[in-house]
Amino acid sequence: MTAQYQVHGDVAVITLDNPPVNGLGLATRQGIAEGMARAHADAAVKAIVITGAGKAFSGGADIKEFGSDKAMQEPNLNSVIGVLEKSGKPVIAAIHSVVMGGGLELALGCHYRVAAPATSVALPEVKLGLLPGAGGTQRLPRALGVEPALNMIVSGEAIKSEMLAMLPGQKLFDKMAASADSLADEALAFARSVADVRPLPLVRNLSCKHPQGDAYFQFARNMVKGMSKNFPAPARCVDAVEAATKKKFDEGMATEREIFINLMWTAESRSLRHLFLAERAASKIPDVPADTAQRAINSVAIIGAGTMGGGIAMNFLNAGIAVKMLEMKQEALDRGIATIRKNYEAQVKKGKLKQDKYDQRMALLSTTLSYDDLNGADMVIEAVFEEIGVKEAVFKELDRVMKPGAILASNTSTLDVNKIASFTRRPEDVVGLHFFSPANVMKLLEVVRGAKTAKDVMATVMAVAKKIRKTAVVSGVCDGFIGNRMIEQYGRQGGFLLDEGCTPVQVDKAIEKFGFAMGPFRMGDLAGNDIGWAIRKRRYQEKPHMKYSRTADLLCEKGRFGQKTGAGWYDYVAGKRDAIPNAEVVTMIEEHRKTLGITPRKISDEEIVQRLVFSLVNEAAHILEEGIANKASDIDIVYIFGYGFPAHRGGPMNYADEVGLFNVVQAMGRFAENPLDDANFWKPAPLLAKLAAEGKKFN
Repeated sequence: MTAQYQVHGDVAVITLDNPPVNGLGLATRQGIAEGMARAHADAAVKAIVITGAGKAFSGGADIKEFGSDKAMQEPNLNSVIGVLEKSGKPVIAAIHSVVMGGGLELALGCHYRVAAPATSVALPEVKLGLLPGAGGTQRLPRALGVEPALNMIVSGEAIKSEMLAMLPGQKLFDKMAASADSLADEALAFARSVADVRPLPLVRNLSCKHPQGDAYFQFARNMVKGMSKNFPAPARCVDAVEAATKKKFDEGMATEREIFINLMWTAESRSLRHLFLAERAASKIPDVPADTAQRAINSVAIIGAGTMGGGIAMNFLNAGIAVKMLEMKQEALDRGIATIRKNYEAQVKKGKLKQDKYDQRMALLSTTLSYDDLNGADMVIEAVFEEIGVKEAVFKELDRVMKPGAILASNTSTLDVNKIASFTRRPEDVVGLHFFSPANVMKLLEVVRGAKTAKDVMATVMAVAKKIRKTAVVSGVCDGFIGNRMIEQYGRQGGFLLDEGCTPVQVDKAIEKFGFAMGPFRMGDLAGNDIGWAIRKRRYQEKPHMKYSRTADLLCEKGRFGQKTGAGWYDYVAGKRDAIPNAEVVTMIEEHRKTLGITPRKISDEEIVQRLVFSLVNEAAHILEEGIANKASDIDIVYIFGYGFPAHRGGPMNYADEVGLFNVVQAMGRFAENPLDDANFWKPAPLLAKLAAEGKKFN
C-alpha cells in the first residue's frame, strides 16, 4: 500500500507512503479515498489527519505516470480533493519537508493545514510548460492572496513555510508547528480542537479579489512576456489566476482545466516534460545496478590551478569536500587561489553567500607543489593542457603516488581516455570527467567511461556528480565524446554557410532566433577560435578526404582568436561581451568566396537552422548506434545543459522527433544535392534512416 491508515483514539491518520516524495500515483490516490471511507464508517473517529511518510508530505504527481492515462484514471486528483472537501468530518493536512504541485493542491482541499517550519512549498508545474491542474490556480490565491500566489505559480519556485505564514491575512496555514518532530502530536491535538467545529471551512469559499484588478493583471502579463518569450505557460498562469478573481469557483476551475489541457498539447510542454524525465534517466547506467557499492570520496586532489582547475575545485568546496590543488610553480598556485577568492567574494558582496560559508569553503582548500602530497586523496582530477604527451606525464606521476583504490580522472574534452588509462597500471580506476567552462557554473558533466573503467568507479562518480550538483551524462570513448564530436559538424556547416553567401551575423541571428543562447560564430569567439583551428589542423592530417571551409583558418591567420584577443568574427570592447560586427571580416569572407569561384546566393533563416540543427542530429544518430551514448535523451541533456540548445525545444533529438524523422531525412537529401556542402555527411546515419522508414522516433 502507498497510503497507510491508523487510528489514534478519535483521530484517523492517513499517511502517504510512496517513496521518494510520496507521489500521488493511482495507488496512493486510491489509498487516500479508501482511508477517507474507513474514517467515515467509524463512528469513533471525529477528525482525520493526512500526512506524508519520510522526507515529504507530497511532491505532487508520480513521475512514473507522466504522459500516461493512469494520471487521469479515477479517482484522479480532483476527485480525491472533492472527497476531502465534502467530508463531514474535519480533514487536517499535517505538512512537512516538501509540499509541491499536486501535494499542495491536496493540502488546499483539506479543511485545515498545520505546517512544520522549513517546509518547501511550491507549485512548480510551470517548469514543465503547464499550470497547476487540480485547483492550484483557484485555491492558492484565495488562501494566500492574489499577488503572492501568482508569483509562486508563475515562477514555480519553492518558498519556506515560515515565510508564507508571515504574510498578512494568509489562510494557507492554520497553525505552524514548533518543529518537524512535534508536527504529528500537534496535528493530532489541533484535529481534536476542531473536531466539533461546524461549518467546516473550505478554501474554495474564501473571497478572491484584487483592488487594482485589470491594471494589476495587465502589469503581470507585461512582466511575464518579457521573461518567458518562448514559453506559453507563464502567461496562461496569469489568465487562470485572473479567472479566480472574476469568476465563480467552479467556472474558474473549468477555465484552469481548459488551459491545462491546451498546454499539455503544446510542443513546449512536451519538450520540458521530456527533459524532466531525461535528466532523471541520465544517471541510470544499464549495466551498473543502483545498489553497486561506491568508493568513499572525502577528499579530492586537482592538478592545475588555471581557469578549469579552479572552477572544478569550487564545485567540491561548495559541497563540503576537502580539495588539495597542485601546480608546478607557486605563482600559478597564487593566481589560482586569488581567482577562487575573487569568485567567492563577488558572491558574498551580492548577498548570495554568507561570510561564514565562504570562510568554511576556503578552509577546505590547501595547495602543494609536490605530487607526493596527494597520496591521501580519494580522487584526483587533472585539468592540464589538452595534449596527450602532457597527460601522459601527469598520469604516470599519479600512478606512482596515489593510494590503491583512488579514482584517477581526466578533464579531457577530446582525447582518448583509454590511451590515458594505459599510462597507468590501474586502468580500471581511470575515468573521464569532462567539466564545461566555467566549471563552477555550467551544470553539465560528461562522464567518459573507458573500456576498463570499473563499475564501482562509474557508480561513485555519478553519485559524486549529484553531490556537487552536476547533471552527469555517460559517454563512451571517441574523439570529442558526445558534445564536441557533434559540435564539430555544426561548426563545419557554419563554415559552408559563409562560403555560400551568409555573414556571421546572419547565421548567428537565425540560430539565436530559433532559441540557441548564441550562434556558432559568437560561440567560437567565446571559446577561442584558435582551439577550433588546432582541431582542424589535426583533421587535415587524419582525414584528408573530409571537406572543410577554410574561412575560419584565414581568420585565425589574422590573429583574430575571439574575445580573449578583442577580435574574432566580431570585435569586442574590453570588459564587455557585446559582439560588434566587423566590416573587414565580411570583406575577407567575400574575397575568399571569389578565390573559390563561388557566386553567393540568398540563404533563408530556415535553411540555416535546419543545416545547423540537423547536422547535430545526424552525427548524434551515429553516436547512438556506436553505443557512445546510452540513449537519445542523454544527448538532449548534453546539448541543453552544455551547449545552449533551447530548452523549449527539448534538445536536438527531441526536436527531430517533433519535426518528424521522415521530414529530417527529406531535408538532408536536399542538402546532399548542394555541391558546396558535404554530400557524404548528409547521407542519413543507418539508425536515422531506419527509424524514419519505420515511422518511429529517437525517444
